[in-house]
Amino acid sequence: MATDYDASRKTEEEQKEESLEARRLTSGAHDKTSGKVDEDETELAESYELPGADLSHESLDIEVTPRQADEFTCTGCFLVQHESRRTSSDVDLCIDCA
Repeated sequence: MATDYDASRKTEEEQKEESLEARRLTSGAHDKTSGKVDEDETELAESYELPGADLSHESLDIEVTPRQADEFTCTGCFLVQHESRRTSSDVDLCIDCA
């Protein structure tokens, strides 16, 4: 921002008055919208589905295949991994958990 060094300078009283006016303007705008924000939050909260909700009416369509001969279950993360991700042949740990 450019500064005009030839312009007359304001006194401390004028600066205080300007800062008070700025505070009044910003606080007044905040008060007007504060009620509207609260109303919107309550409307949004009613539409959220909380964890632990009753999902007994839902059905899952997932095909589960058994573990294949070239796979192992990692003892660290309990995920079924391919043999190429095993750290060593005698330990059931994947590369990520090792």
